[in-house]
Amino acid sequence: MAVIHHVQEILDGLEALYGNEARPASDFWYEEPLDDLILTILSQNTNDKLRDKAFAKMKATYSSWDEVAQADLEELKEVLRIAGMSSTKPARIQQILAAVKERFGGYTLKELRSWRQPEVREYLTSLPGVGPKTSAIVECFDLGLPGFPVDTHITRLSKRFGWADEKNPPDKIQARLEEALPQERFRGGHLNFLEHGRGICSARKPDCARCTLAAWCDYGKRAAEAADGL
Repeated sequence: MAVIHHVQEILDGLEALYGNEARPASDFWYEEPLDDLILTILSQNTNDKLRDKAFAKMKATYSSWDEVAQADLEELKEVLRIAGMSSTKPARIQQILAAVKERFGGYTLKELRSWRQPEVREYLTSLPGVGPKTSAIVECFDLGLPGFPVDTHITRLSKRFGWADEKNPPDKIQARLEEALPQERFRGGHLNFLEHGRGICSARKPDCARCTLAAWCDYGKRAAEAADGL
């Protein structure tokens, strides 16, 4: 099993680069957690620009979550299609809205702020299209709970640091990181990882020569040795 090493050095190095841990929680907090859950569903397998375009279009077309829930499915698909959304997301959104209303009597997840984390995750991951990553986003950014979402960027960085084996899936990596990383650094640390993965540590051509974390990165060390002809 891979060893999660140099946690302090890596987290500190990322924070020095991006500074997201210093940002207040209010920068990310949604007054209504359901809004962020739906936004996160829209973000699956697409980029932030298309996600935001779809969310804005949906909000402009429908005045409430009740209208979205009651909308004709084909109409909702058309609303979201302009942003390149897959045909499965509109149905999932309506299914989630129906489940939330049935459980809480309205279109709100605010009650989850009084629940324990295991109960929150169990409930959220019971909803259509909601896995551990999506649940952790809502936990971390809307409910004040210690969730550490692991996406493709964090999966890649974890494997390059040597924190995860190549065959480890994101949900397994997330479970390990939630145990190993300091909870108070989850929110800002997650965002720092994302920025590093989108910028320096890209999938195809990571810029190891410019990376200030290379000394603690297994992949970076191998890249340096190859460059030196070792």
